[in-house]
Amino acid sequence: MNKTIITVVGHDTVGIIAKVCTYLADNNINILDISQTILQGYFNMMMITDMTQAKKPFLEVSDELAKLGESIGVIIKCQREEIFNSMHRI
Repeated sequence: MNKTIITVVGHDTVGIIAKVCTYLADNNINILDISQTILQGYFNMMMITDMTQAKKPFLEVSDELAKLGESIGVIIKCQREEIFNSMHRI
């Protein structure tokens, strides 16, 4: 499985989840797990996805998600699971 970690952070607005999930669905990226919270007007979402059947390579997806984030006023980061785990290991 080709897992990635996607994080979305920014001011809460209508449609953030819908736009991110639509992009993933359009590119055949499966959401394995998702968690989202809103704290005092700040939106925070973390997703674990499977890119095994993705229509585009990881770097293209990562760049397009970052641009999508800019267009809706949030920051979207996409990391490969192994990089994420290495960065967060004690």
